[in-house]
Amino acid sequence: MVSEHKSDISGWLVRRATWHLWVVLGAVLGALVARTARVTSDGGMDNAIVVRAARVWLAGGSPYDDSHFLYLPSAVLAAAPQVLIPRSVLSVLVPVVVTGCLVGGWVCALRLHGVALRSRFAALGLTGLAVGFAPFAHLVLLGNWTAAAVLALPLGLLLAGRGRWVAAGLVIGAAVAVKPLLAPVGLLFVFAGRWRGLAVMAAVPVVMSAAAALVLPDPAGFFTRTLPFLLRGGDSFVRLYEASPAAVLPRVGVPGVVAGGIAVAAAGAGVGCAYRRWRCGDRGPLRLAETAGMLMLSAFLASRPSYDHYLLVVVPVLLAGLPYEGAVVRGVWFWLALVPQVPGVTWPYLETGQRRAFRDAVTLGGLAMTLAAHCLRFGRVSPPPPPLPVPSSRGAAPSTPPGAAPLDGSERSLSGAGQAISARPAFEDEAPSGPKRGSGGGSPQGGAATLGAEQ
Repeated sequence: MVSEHKSDISGWLVRRATWHLWVVLGAVLGALVARTARVTSDGGMDNAIVVRAARVWLAGGSPYDDSHFLYLPSAVLAAAPQVLIPRSVLSVLVPVVVTGCLVGGWVCALRLHGVALRSRFAALGLTGLAVGFAPFAHLVLLGNWTAAAVLALPLGLLLAGRGRWVAAGLVIGAAVAVKPLLAPVGLLFVFAGRWRGLAVMAAVPVVMSAAAALVLPDPAGFFTRTLPFLLRGGDSFVRLYEASPAAVLPRVGVPGVVAGGIAVAAAGAGVGCAYRRWRCGDRGPLRLAETAGMLMLSAFLASRPSYDHYLLVVVPVLLAGLPYEGAVVRGVWFWLALVPQVPGVTWPYLETGQRRAFRDAVTLGGLAMTLAAHCLRFGRVSPPPPPLPVPSSRGAAPSTPPGAAPLDGSERSLSGAGQAISARPAFEDEAPSGPKRGSGGGSPQGGAATLGAEQ
């Protein structure tokens, strides 16, 4: 457990929260849900697109007649029950469910990092996201199904951190079946060599979408309509809100081919940084969170579309590692990248909603570069020390491993003393259920193992 007597701020954060903080959090989330229910119908603009597609399918049409329906066929069946719910109920139910997914994602992120759910950090962190991070309220207002990915990623990482990679693949695969946003996480399974988990992750959306396509009038609509639409970069309406370099740079005069090349190159470099973080880093929760975060940010740099609320897939998972020494969120550049997302600030020439994509692009690029530099830092590892001589028997000269330099006379004279000294065994640094005590780069400041037990 993290010591509550530490002098830094993390010691204060991991102490048990008073009821006042939970009241504030409840009031903030309740106000957000109530406002969304008052100003939206069908649970929000984005959720209405999916519900409308389900209504078209039930009426005998193809859901892919709407070019803005960008989901797999399995999402049509998932949205069909909403058609039976009155709109007055749906306008309340959807923001409640979306907010519940955001809260659940935060809870899983805390458990991934071993943070107590009743701590001050648990309450203040979620309150800060809801109040100080604009995409949080934006996602609830839209009712976008990105909320499923916000919940699934930390839950999948939590299972993976406990060695349950097949279950993690099941969770991530189910989220991909709803919205294929977490598909890049498959590379995490490749890095870890968890092929069974990867197979499960791929099989779930394939099986669910294939089964759903059989009952659609246009079974191949996703491939014949949606994918070409995405490859063309969407339409003029979609491009106004995209944050990827391929969409933003052409708006300031950069040729589209050059912008696309920059986006692809940046994404490729990000994947390389993610692999380096996985290969050279510790085996604690920061390794999982930061590798997955780097993979997702790399995908957002190149994907079309790429919206501001996609950042909610990454930011909470990284933020939950704040009490850990060496976490990326302890760097100033992480917080500077989030400044454009502070609600209520009017930025010159970016006042209109159609220009907020420039602010989102700054945040996306800033987070990607900050995390990439952080990942590269773990690649600077020193070579292993040369092997030590191994005593063979009492009174005999110690043997040396192949490739080691022979012992000189002074070393031979000390070899007898080695019989009374037992060599300390080397321990693996893997800690799937929480950080280790005193492990650098993946341990809380102060050398504590876990950020507090449940109180």
